[in-house]
Amino acid sequence: MTAFAGNNYAKYYQGLPKPMPEVVAPTIPDNNVSITECGGIGDGITMNTIAFQKAISKLSKLGGGHLNVPAGIYLTGLISLKDNIDLHIECNAMILLSPDKKDHFKTEDGTTDNKPTPGINASNRKNISITGEGTIDGNGKWWRAVKRSKVSDAEWNQFKLMGGTVSANGELWYPYNLKNFDNIANSAEAQENMRTHLIRLTACENVLIQGVTIQNSPKFHIVPQRCNNVIIDGVTVRCPWNAQNGDGIDVGNCSNVLIINSTIDAGDDGICMKGGAGKAGLENGPCENINIQDNKVYHAHGGFVIGSEFSGGMMNIFVNNNTFSGTDTGLRFKSAIGRGGITESIYISNIYMSDIKDDAIVFETTYFDNHVGSKKKGMAAAMDFVPNFKDIHISNVICRDARNGITAHGEKGMIHDITIANSTIFYTNKATDIDADCDIKLDNVKLVTYPTR
Repeated sequence: MTAFAGNNYAKYYQGLPKPMPEVVAPTIPDNNVSITECGGIGDGITMNTIAFQKAISKLSKLGGGHLNVPAGIYLTGLISLKDNIDLHIECNAMILLSPDKKDHFKTEDGTTDNKPTPGINASNRKNISITGEGTIDGNGKWWRAVKRSKVSDAEWNQFKLMGGTVSANGELWYPYNLKNFDNIANSAEAQENMRTHLIRLTACENVLIQGVTIQNSPKFHIVPQRCNNVIIDGVTVRCPWNAQNGDGIDVGNCSNVLIINSTIDAGDDGICMKGGAGKAGLENGPCENINIQDNKVYHAHGGFVIGSEFSGGMMNIFVNNNTFSGTDTGLRFKSAIGRGGITESIYISNIYMSDIKDDAIVFETTYFDNHVGSKKKGMAAAMDFVPNFKDIHISNVICRDARNGITAHGEKGMIHDITIANSTIFYTNKATDIDADCDIKLDNVKLVTYPTR
């Protein structure tokens, strides 16, 4: 059995505000198969989908092991991991997801799914890992719609050279009717709704993602959903700043998660906790025992985020020693009626921020998901799954150059029992914008701006 280097994470569980179970890295059998042994060719042209399937099947019959991907560019469709398997991507190796959307549908028993599957996926698996110094590239430009307002003239013209479709009002370019690839839906809008994630692990146990670079997803990059015992250690997540829904790490309804030593430069939220919307989110349970330390987030809509959907709840989350530089907001708590839940025992400390476009700390309870093609709706008629942000404790924040310091908008009972202490925020517009019904206690918080001239 192989024990991963640096798999002793005990130091991250010392002195926590509330105890949580210590994560343990999966142990993988000492079997090794190279993708090249199974027909893999890293020339950037040959499709390697079948080679990955053969290698995973071979390892699975041995009880598991390491699937080694040497230097090269391995074009592929879906990679579905099985129990006890480590996908090890060596330095100068790249797994490049096919730009042909038709390569992203699962086919079993002669039938094909009606929607794409995430490029690297696993469901109900144990002891799986993705490690190494290589890169996983989702080829997202072939999937994502582009807002005209977010690109230069030169970039806009480059997209149009791919073919595609420009909306009637000229505000959007869709990768629909491309020159070299077929559509997978009957309209640009319908195809936009079929975008999928790059790595999605569902209901898995004992997961490690370590060292790799993960970039250019069609949608979110790393999505553990309903998983237990997850470690994300030393990864780099990157995509264009204007990539629609280009979230970095989205943890959904998971328990016992450690996110450390990682760098994120994303088109949407950086490190985000999600708990599902409404009854389904509640049934899937909370995000619980989440430990987030020693990470850097550059561009993102928020550095650390809860929401917008968190009906399953958020419990015992510790965020410590993280740097946010160039994010739209720093600490972001967002939701709305119908997708809200309860937060309990959230402790955030030692956060260092610079060049924050909007708010250093923000609570919003009328959040609107402004994805491509979205339309605003009126206030929900039923007051079910109301956001209940509470028991959140923020301390030792240093922020230089945020537009606004602390913002909170919500009705009575939506934002309460929040403390912010021992922090300094340099702002350029407003120190605070906190609704009267929001209960936020400030203790030794310095809000500073330029002197009046």
